[in-house]
Amino acid sequence: MMRLTDTVKHLIIINVLFFIATQLVGDQMYQWFALWFPANENFQIWQVITHMFMHGGWSHILFNMFGLYMFGTAVEQYLGRNQFLFLYFSAGLGAAAFQLGYYYFEYIPIHTELINLGLTSDQIVEMITNNRAIEGLTEVQFSAIKDAFPMYRQTYFASMVGASGCIMGVLAAFGVMNPNAELMLIFLPIPIKAKYFIPGIILLDVISAFSGQSFFSPSNTAYMAHVGGALIGFIMMWYWKKNSFNKNRWD
Repeated sequence: MMRLTDTVKHLIIINVLFFIATQLVGDQMYQWFALWFPANENFQIWQVITHMFMHGGWSHILFNMFGLYMFGTAVEQYLGRNQFLFLYFSAGLGAAAFQLGYYYFEYIPIHTELINLGLTSDQIVEMITNNRAIEGLTEVQFSAIKDAFPMYRQTYFASMVGASGCIMGVLAAFGVMNPNAELMLIFLPIPIKAKYFIPGIILLDVISAFSGQSFFSPSNTAYMAHVGGALIGFIMMWYWKKNSFNKNRWD
């Protein structure tokens, strides 16, 4: 069994403490610390960081912490503490940026259409909050709302939790370090080299994001967060490895 490195150990402890607090406090923790869509009144700037330590359930945190242990330990040993932390949080921020960008891709066209139809921002918020059309709408306005409203409201109330983006960044970094290492899914025990396995997982996430078809993850997975985290982790490790930054650790 691999020796648990100090930084990975401390990250696991923080995640577990957040999870225990969530079990004790309840939904208020999600309101405070999950990453809400910025147009939502629940959004706070600190959520860009805190959402990385929040999880939606036992399986969510167990899989993420197992991944952090399996791949984070090797990556930290290779990079050192400070570089590892920089990669970890950069991947988490990249994940948040990709997922929020994807949400805005869905949200802005609908919002613009509603504004162009003569609805005010206050009317739109009232509809979203009460989950119904307001009185006084024209037939054209009501028709537009009826078609677009469910997705629009879903995006407005979207929230994001989990270290998955960070873990995907670490996984991608591990793949750059060890492209020929053989990896496999728990429920598909077929060894596949990292240089094929990791791009394959990312491709499935992209397909899931745009098709709504889930392959291995729950249907409410933030797929584009996985893509963003993996892309940042890959770019950073590729650059560091190419320029031998690992020889000059930041500790």
